[in-house]
Amino acid sequence: MDMCPLCNGFEVKWVECRGCGTLMEDSGRLTDYLDDYSAYMEIDSMKLYDGVLDSLEKHQCIHLFFCRRCQNEELTIERE
Repeated sequence: MDMCPLCNGFEVKWVECRGCGTLMEDSGRLTDYLDDYSAYMEIDSMKLYDGVLDSLEKHQCIHLFFCRRCQNEELTIERE
């Protein structure tokens, strides 16, 4: 069974904002923001809608990082 180290709190990732240089916060999986119920859906099923064609096969988790200072958003691909 694959587990994302960020989703499960095994690791913390620091991402510097490209816009202002501030450290961004991990806002979780991108697919959690697709609709009101997506956060409660099967994770592997939601990978079919994350915009990365092979995230399910490559065991990847797409995370959204957000900068509170300049409102910039960035995506990272994490290996499970």
